[in-house]
Amino acid sequence: MKMWSGRFRQQIDPQFERWQRSFDFDRRLMKYEIVASAAHARALRNAGVISADELIAILQGLEQIGKTATSRLEDDEAEDVHHFVEKQLVALIGETGYKLHSGRSRNEQIATDLRLYARAAIDQLRSDLAAWLGTLLDRAEHAGNRAMPAFTHLQPAEPVLVAHWLLAYVEMFLRDAGRLADCRERLNVCPLGSGAVAGAAIPLDRNGIARDLDFEGPTANSMDATSDRDFVLEFVNSLSILAVHISRWAEEMILFSSRNYGFMHLPEAYSTGSSALPQKLNPDLLELARGKAGRVLGDATALLVTMKGLPLAYNKDLQETQQPLFDAAGTLISLLPLLTGWMSAVEFDYERMQHAAQSGFMNAWAAAIYLVRRGVPFRLAHERVGNAVQICLETNCELEDLPLETLRKLNAAFGPDFYDCLKLDSVLSLHDVSGGTTPARVRQALAHARQQVESLREEAHAHA
Repeated sequence: MKMWSGRFRQQIDPQFERWQRSFDFDRRLMKYEIVASAAHARALRNAGVISADELIAILQGLEQIGKTATSRLEDDEAEDVHHFVEKQLVALIGETGYKLHSGRSRNEQIATDLRLYARAAIDQLRSDLAAWLGTLLDRAEHAGNRAMPAFTHLQPAEPVLVAHWLLAYVEMFLRDAGRLADCRERLNVCPLGSGAVAGAAIPLDRNGIARDLDFEGPTANSMDATSDRDFVLEFVNSLSILAVHISRWAEEMILFSSRNYGFMHLPEAYSTGSSALPQKLNPDLLELARGKAGRVLGDATALLVTMKGLPLAYNKDLQETQQPLFDAAGTLISLLPLLTGWMSAVEFDYERMQHAAQSGFMNAWAAAIYLVRRGVPFRLAHERVGNAVQICLETNCELEDLPLETLRKLNAAFGPDFYDCLKLDSVLSLHDVSGGTTPARVRQALAHARQQVESLREEAHAHA
């Protein structure tokens, strides 16, 4: 029996009936539907709508459904997860099962289930991010004072510590964890008691229901509560930024593992080969991680387009917000542990990185600063060092190979101590500011990042 069939005289078209059902995808909300239904049942008992015996029967029935129902369970008649649970409950405990729907609407049920789902997904993602960030920090600490070239415009720019490079990603993903925490705080209110649109017609204790489900409190407006999907938009948009960050990371790992760079060796456990080319070791995990960003961005776009023209309050269009949510969350939840495994297994070629940090005029800015410290205006210093680089290009050498007399023809401020400022340690020590790449500053940054990641880990554990 349909939950709404009383008003209808004609049978629903079978093809339309199959087409409009959401049970095929919203059944993944089963456990949230059950815990929310149990909270509603307890509120009904407190309001005097059902008896203590009826409450016990309903709770036991819901518990049994939770133990036996799986995401693979088929039901050709269930319109959605709400209908499925009601059907199963009535089959288990009889007509008392119909009383569970007293004072509530599927509009508030799905809004509640989705908040519970998004909240749990955020907690899982923040836990996975803590593990991922911990691995990045472990690799950064292991790198010690080893250096590598940093790039701008994909051109070699200046040397940095390998740890400094990895910490850039730590900062990036810490922001993602923070965005998810912000989203969790805003979504953690309970729609139950909102009814279909105007609020429940039974005096339910909405604050009690919210406490029962670990929400901070009830939603403030019934019309908004049943039609609000801002939390879905915010969550998936946060995931799209996370996916973009993963894509940027993956792109750089692909570049740096190529023979042109050779900064790392791909872990075979996360790579595949070619069916035609025997020598190939392909970075498939990285390429798929990069590709998944497009998928998650598509989910975010689909949600925004779906919501943009909807009037208050509930409209069936909102059913279309579920699959992009499930897809985006599922994509990132399945991906993050793989990234952690890859990062633990990859081998850095520190020798090659160190060599690349000392060639290709990576010390040119340090050369300009040398002149500045001797009273040469920076713009003129910049030009003279650029002249020196041009001479090196013509003679196939590095700045440190130029004779002092050649340098003094460019500017008399060049002295014998110039060559010391070009050494890697000197170039690195030049950036002794907060956020810079000197070893001491990087050690401070590592310690601070470790504290942040440990706090994230503790918060994730508290919500587990």
